[in-house]
Amino acid sequence: MKNQLTVLAGPTAVGKGTVSQYIREHYPEVWFSVSATTRDPRPGEEEGVHYYFVSDEEFDSMVENRQMLEWAQVHNSYRYGTMRSMVNRALEANRPVLLEIDLQGARQIRNNMPEANLIFLAPPSWNELVNRLVGRGTESAQEQEARLETAKIELAAEPEFDHTVINDDVATAAEQIIQLMGISRS
Repeated sequence: MKNQLTVLAGPTAVGKGTVSQYIREHYPEVWFSVSATTRDPRPGEEEGVHYYFVSDEEFDSMVENRQMLEWAQVHNSYRYGTMRSMVNRALEANRPVLLEIDLQGARQIRNNMPEANLIFLAPPSWNELVNRLVGRGTESAQEQEARLETAKIELAAEPEFDHTVINDDVATAAEQIIQLMGISRS
């Protein structure tokens, strides 16, 4: 298996986390980065498992010292980033790497590692995307509106990606991503 970096990105509420979780459960050979973020944990999120929760000052230091492979400010508030050393270690160990990141991060990866495989996770429809965002109930109405405005911009970026997978069924979308990563079951 070729050690390749694959990026999974798409608009807010498209189901990146749900599809990634399916891959984690069914394909343990895939290595997932744990991002650093400046936002507070949501209910059920654990330090070092879902994210590394860091202060603005800690994040600034990591960016300044080029310890981030990519980073972005998301929804005009919090910052998220992928720690370079962790990704390099996994690639050197010949593990397939999947980064679940936002559009800004995907663009940075494209610039920094043009050989990376970029996969755009798309919703079946705009209405379904709206239903998923509202249905998860983790953001205020104002935050939902801001995220939907961002989603319109993110959807327009689909042509920048190598592949598109439509997330109308989690298992099917995950299996398509695994195929695009070149992973086969023995």
